[in-house]
Amino acid sequence: QVQLVESGGGLVQAGGSLRLSCAASGRTFRSYVMGWFRQAPGKEREFVAAIRWSDGSTMYADSVKGRFTISRDNGKNTVYLQMNNLKPEDTAVYYCAARYGQWIGVKPYEYEYWGQGTQVTVSS
Repeated sequence: QVQLVESGGGLVQAGGSLRLSCAASGRTFRSYVMGWFRQAPGKEREFVAAIRWSDGSTMYADSVKGRFTISRDNGKNTVYLQMNNLKPEDTAVYYCAARYGQWIGVKPYEYEYWGQGTQVTVSS
């Protein structure tokens, strides 16, 4: 059974940084794409970033390009989201997700497995 456990959220001032972690278990994830999504109150869940585990290819939402970096640690089965220069509009619950295959999807319905989420709050 696939388990995704996020950690690293918190409260930070605008301009600050946070690193989110997603510990994955229950599978060999080399055939998976791992994604980060976020959902702010009253808004739909939106794509943030994704990484293809096999070759490290990445994709980012335009709103976070140049500020966020997604990476993975094969030995620890963990995916990270380094978030720099945070803005109040980055405030949301951040979710880790996994989809089987090589396609880097950007829609929530393309991902089969989800974590419980971690809150990120950026104060102005």
